[in-house]
Amino acid sequence: MKSQEAVGTVFTVLLPVRKNAAVRQPGSPAAERNVHMETSGQNAVHEKDTLNTAEPEPDELDRLLLIEDNRDVAAYLISILEKDYQVVTAEDGQAGIEKALELIPDIIISDVMMPRKDGFEVCRALKLDERTSHIPIILLTAKAEEEAKIQGLKTGADAYLMKPFNREELFVRLEKLLELRKQLQKKYAQAGTTSTADSPPSTTEPTLDDLFMQKFQQAIEKNMGQADFGIDGLCKMLSMSRTQLYRKAKALTGESPARFIQKVQLNKARELLQTTELNVSEIAYEVGFTDPAYFSRAFNKEFGAPPSSLRK
Repeated sequence: MKSQEAVGTVFTVLLPVRKNAAVRQPGSPAAERNVHMETSGQNAVHEKDTLNTAEPEPDELDRLLLIEDNRDVAAYLISILEKDYQVVTAEDGQAGIEKALELIPDIIISDVMMPRKDGFEVCRALKLDERTSHIPIILLTAKAEEEAKIQGLKTGADAYLMKPFNREELFVRLEKLLELRKQLQKKYAQAGTTSTADSPPSTTEPTLDDLFMQKFQQAIEKNMGQADFGIDGLCKMLSMSRTQLYRKAKALTGESPARFIQKVQLNKARELLQTTELNVSEIAYEVGFTDPAYFSRAFNKEFGAPPSSLRK
């Protein structure tokens, strides 16, 4: 503030605006909350659940859970990882399991020798839990014996690094594991395009993630005609919280649960258009839409042509 007698007073206001502030992209959960729906008749899954989420921004850094009881080691790892990952920490194995179930991180780094539960127990518990079975886990240990490494891999660890580890190797391991997850997303993203009844039987033993996706899609198909069926009902059927379901579905398919539900609905609608004499409005209601006009717009956006184009 500057004052000058007989002239006046000048006030200077500084606003904390950064030039490099993150920009919310259209389609993100936060952005969707602020966008008016195209139609009030859109079904409950898309109107209520897509807009009313409190989930992470999709453009955030990958969330990494670090489970390490040694404060010096934890501080070092945080210092080298925090620029590339959103690092969350847990001080022992039991706390790590609890935090993993709460947050459903994108990847986990865990020490082996820890109080309450060691890294092997952490890995075993999370890999056998449907909510967290998809999360890549890197085990760190000072044990040099080959037997210890084999034990870690048997519990489901995706990678095993010896202390002291090479920083560059750690980053490569993290990047490769996240790349593998993206490749897996392509496989599961196709699940919504085919009915579970039409899927060919697998020749290999299904993983926990395979079984989850089967249950996920079957739950959608079973309740598809119910316009009031939404994310809350789906969470109850799958015994998951909204955050757990969101992050699990996002990790496996690259889609939010609401978007995946719509994909299943639209693909079922396309099948009905090709195999039945039902009109477009009847099919819209059949797959769970309450507004045929919105259904037509969603169908056109998904397949690049209106529903009527599939009728001769």
